[in-house]
Amino acid sequence: MARAQPLRRDDQPGFVLHTYPYRETSVIVEAITAEYGRVAMVARGARRPRSELRGLLQAFQPLILSWSGQAELKTLLHAEWRGGLPRIGGSALVCGFYLNELLLKLLPREDPHPGLYASYEAALSELAEDGDEARVLRRFEVLLLAELGYALPLVREADTGGPIDPDARYHYTFDRGAHRAPEGPSARGPMVRGATLLALADGRYPDAETAAEAKRLMREVLDHYLEQRGVESRRVVQELQALDVRREEENDHRD
Repeated sequence: MARAQPLRRDDQPGFVLHTYPYRETSVIVEAITAEYGRVAMVARGARRPRSELRGLLQAFQPLILSWSGQAELKTLLHAEWRGGLPRIGGSALVCGFYLNELLLKLLPREDPHPGLYASYEAALSELAEDGDEARVLRRFEVLLLAELGYALPLVREADTGGPIDPDARYHYTFDRGAHRAPEGPSARGPMVRGATLLALADGRYPDAETAAEAKRLMREVLDHYLEQRGVESRRVVQELQALDVRREEENDHRD
């Protein structure tokens, strides 16, 4: 009986989300691709000093990838840089790692989402061009949940089906959406203004209060679907922000 040939995929656009060592000279690559979703591949010999892959398999670099294999862990056959995206630096770099971490923890392997891939590439492009980081992250978070089947009801009240009132306050439940907040204490979900829900739906944040509240709500929603698994990149952001505050305080003291 003839042996089945390994399934091969050639010349697929993709991005590396994460790599980690495998055996003595290889790495395992977690990548996101346009047509095949998140794919895990062994890059054999990639840690050798003269390997062409050594400096290529980095996050945020647009690549063309080829691999083979029928098991969940494929074999990387070829990778080349395809260009077209500026390098990401500074605080945008941490934002990019946050997007990668969400994809690694929420997106199942080999579950194609071409729209999500396009949105990820667009988000990286905006971050590289000094786009509004908070707006880019919130938009990607909302779209990611929608692609995974957890679309957030943001423009209609859960109880009445009527439009969200921007001047009202709501309790947001993860399974149904926004409920008018009753008088007195309630444990039905995080509290949020109607204006913030509409801002999330529109992707525009007119003031700092709305942006901060949208960030808090999305953090609680994502933590729910992450099942309380921590997001390491958030801790890095918090440490960087604390460092900036200390520097500002030191500068004010010198002045």
